[in-house]
Amino acid sequence: MRRSILAATAAAALVGSVLTAGAASPTLAQDRTLPASASAPGGTAGQALAAARTALGVGEQPHARRTTGAAGTAGRPDATLALRDLFRALPGLDLAGRREARGLLARPTDGGADPQGDGYTVPAERRCRNHLCVHWVGSTADAPPDQAWVDTTLTVMNRVWRTEVRKLGYRPPVSDRHRGGNSQFDVYLKELGSRGLYGYCVPERRAPGQKWLASGYCVLDNDFAEAQFHAPPRDSLRVTAAHEFFHAVQFAYDYGEDPWLMEATATWMEEQVADDVNDNRQYLPYGQLGASEQPLDVFNQGGFNQYGNWPFFEYLSHRFGTGVVRAIWTRAGAYPGSGHQYSTSAVKGVLEKHGGFAGIYRSFAAANVFPGRTYAEGSTWPGPAPAAGWTLSQGSPRHGATVRIDHMASRNIVIRPHPELKDKRWKLRVLVDGPGKRMSPGAYLVVRTKHGVNKLPIRLNDDGRGSTSTSFTARNVRSATVVLVNASTRFSCWHRTTWSCQGRARDNDAPFLVRAVASRAHRR
Repeated sequence: MRRSILAATAAAALVGSVLTAGAASPTLAQDRTLPASASAPGGTAGQALAAARTALGVGEQPHARRTTGAAGTAGRPDATLALRDLFRALPGLDLAGRREARGLLARPTDGGADPQGDGYTVPAERRCRNHLCVHWVGSTADAPPDQAWVDTTLTVMNRVWRTEVRKLGYRPPVSDRHRGGNSQFDVYLKELGSRGLYGYCVPERRAPGQKWLASGYCVLDNDFAEAQFHAPPRDSLRVTAAHEFFHAVQFAYDYGEDPWLMEATATWMEEQVADDVNDNRQYLPYGQLGASEQPLDVFNQGGFNQYGNWPFFEYLSHRFGTGVVRAIWTRAGAYPGSGHQYSTSAVKGVLEKHGGFAGIYRSFAAANVFPGRTYAEGSTWPGPAPAAGWTLSQGSPRHGATVRIDHMASRNIVIRPHPELKDKRWKLRVLVDGPGKRMSPGAYLVVRTKHGVNKLPIRLNDDGRGSTSTSFTARNVRSATVVLVNASTRFSCWHRTTWSCQGRARDNDAPFLVRAVASRAHRR
């Protein structure tokens, strides 16, 4: 489900301690079956039901629902993943809980079978073309503005299908076996903006003989009114359709995959389908461009980190082609012939032939220091906030500090020459003393000069120590950024956390000691 930053500033946290993150795919030698009482990492079946209820705004009084402001609510769980977790939790619920859960998972056309008030209250119409059908009603608050909007939605959804399935080569959604009246994929229009939602997709039935593949359907806002979403309606429709339909595609790979991978790649897909809209830029301050200290695989239910990490997949696709993301999903898939791997394991496996995850992740962290020089549209993107900033001068030529970094994360230290360091003989020496090799530490020195940017890898030995030097005259050097990287992907899996493989990261809080020394070479 897509979420907007604007609404976050106006919304109160509603979820409290309810946590619902997704299950992860097993490796070939592992099973991820949980007790019947467990629904998802960090939550019981009852908590999954409560989170889904909150995600859809069930029980809110009409006057409490926002009628202005962009869609998306801080503290409210992601609707698609909350409903995915509820789908998983069904066996662990009692009779009353299952009845309520089926109501939350029901299609709008189920009407009275949806006791939670999400069903249509008047007969629905349907229009189909090529691979999809759009369902809508002609009256009540759920009605679209006119027939032209129905046609626009159908056209946009078919273009999304062609891009994601035909052009990019992803598996199509699992057939719902005529659940919506025929074999085509179903999209329903409803008034969602007042709930703080753009749209959501719901896993509905497991594919025959497949535990982790499911058919589904999507629900989109009925008009994407600019008063609610603060963007042209067609733009909001395009990015939402790209994002949500890709969730339905993901259900054909593994509906129980790690949630960070599901959301980060769905947000990346917006760039492939509607590159000109740029709505996903709103999430960048919350991902590793703006908050590099947050692990790449973080999933913050009710937050934005997972959406903000789409540039990682943009970086990979620029270097290795867009097919690299599909290859990751193929390795993460749970269908016959796929890799049956959890998210980070799938990423590592695909990147192995390109030099390995650790080296690529280190380069990614260094590239993010000045995104305008890395990404085609990066000139307007934020860079990571530094952990420290030092200015070296003749009177204070040395600085040092210890920085601690969690797994799959990085921190930066920015070093600047004082204007008095005008002599061309001034040099900067950077020394790094990081963790040992098993934690996959890395370091770069990114030097910004009057004429461009130079990236110097700091080679670390098996003990995590290394150094490098560069010119440091204030006449040419604007800054030198030390990029410190913890590229560890070691997990103890299946502890029902929100990280990769529901695991506990084994190498968090890794210490890096950094020393910087400015010195002037003697004249010969």
